[in-house]
Amino acid sequence: MTDTTQESTPSRRALIGWGGAGLALGAAAAGGAVAVTRTGDDITPTAAEAGAAVEFHGTHQAGIATPVQDRLHFASFDVTTEDRAEFVQMLKDWTAAARRMTAGKAVGEGAYGGLAEAPPDDTGEALGLKPSRLTLTIGFGPSLFEKFDLADRRPEALVDLPQFAGDNLDKNRSGGDLCVQACADDPQVAVHAIRNLARIGFGKVVIRWSQLGFGKTSSTTPDAQTPRNLMGFKDGTRNIAGTETDRLKKFVWADSAQDAKDAPWMHGGSYLVARRIRMHIETWDRTSLQEQEDVFGRDKGEGAPVGKAKERDKPFLPAMKPDAHVRLAHPDSNGGATILRRGYSFTDGTDGLGRLDAGLFFLAYMKDVREGFIRIQRHLATDALNEYIQHVGSAVFAVPPGVRDKDDWWGSTLFSEEA
Repeated sequence: MTDTTQESTPSRRALIGWGGAGLALGAAAAGGAVAVTRTGDDITPTAAEAGAAVEFHGTHQAGIATPVQDRLHFASFDVTTEDRAEFVQMLKDWTAAARRMTAGKAVGEGAYGGLAEAPPDDTGEALGLKPSRLTLTIGFGPSLFEKFDLADRRPEALVDLPQFAGDNLDKNRSGGDLCVQACADDPQVAVHAIRNLARIGFGKVVIRWSQLGFGKTSSTTPDAQTPRNLMGFKDGTRNIAGTETDRLKKFVWADSAQDAKDAPWMHGGSYLVARRIRMHIETWDRTSLQEQEDVFGRDKGEGAPVGKAKERDKPFLPAMKPDAHVRLAHPDSNGGATILRRGYSFTDGTDGLGRLDAGLFFLAYMKDVREGFIRIQRHLATDALNEYIQHVGSAVFAVPPGVRDKDDWWGSTLFSEEA
């Protein structure tokens, strides 16, 4: 790489220089955290109880094929600086912070004990908490490529999403130059991570919108119990598992020369579609059980496809109603199109009319947005489920490859003259 700026652990004075404040960059180390690899294998109960740390370095970013954690804090940022070098330095600083936070470590002198005249180096709300399998995943939105002379480096697969049937998108909950997905088993650990990245980025980026999530709605762990969404139905049956290397290679990773022919810097990366889907749960809750099951094409108890006994039985699509969700979303109905889902439920108070503002924060990874999400979503135009949901937020991001080692940093393949 020709970019010779080296990443190092920031000095206290450098931390104070970021936005004029001492920047807290992670939870205090909570004893001997148990490190786990992120090959997709589920962790043991003992490791989970110990607040296991997920390995930060790797060919691919953690938080994609990693076993799905219980909580989410997702943030979309807009870039405010026009200085490329300043932005690149921020990415390096973010990487240093992420590396330590995912390991459950504090940065600098911690939340107390430092100079009384300066803000502490750690915000402190995660002191004493375990790493909780925290993963931090970064992505770059289409609008970023309009800045820093990056137009010729925008991948062909990173397309602006078209308007879909039924969309009612709020521009204040859509788009963004870049995103960070923080997943953890402790919500405070996830919120702490986003908070501190925002602090580091002060003066260079600003949060455009964010979303908290609870109750994972998909699993990447083979044979694990399938989670349920807020409609009470199992979601994500036969989702791509983190151990299914062949399916990951075929549908998720932009690993081949063909996948990255127009953007070699994306080799080892993926593409993320984020959609905030409002559920009209008050209407749904007054719908008969039979109609609910017809809408999905599965029974509510076991989750079995129509005419089958078990959830994982192969569905016979013609047995379902033509507008059943499973029938329309199934790969067999979409030319084999398959995506890796890792969404979360959300509830954000009320809409001012006495109805809960609740639903699904849909997150899906794929190797090509055109052949993945767009193909499937267009086929869902006649989905019976559309009567009960509405897409109100939307964003798409190119997710670069993983950070290889202690000298590498988020976005190095995009911003370095040599990849």
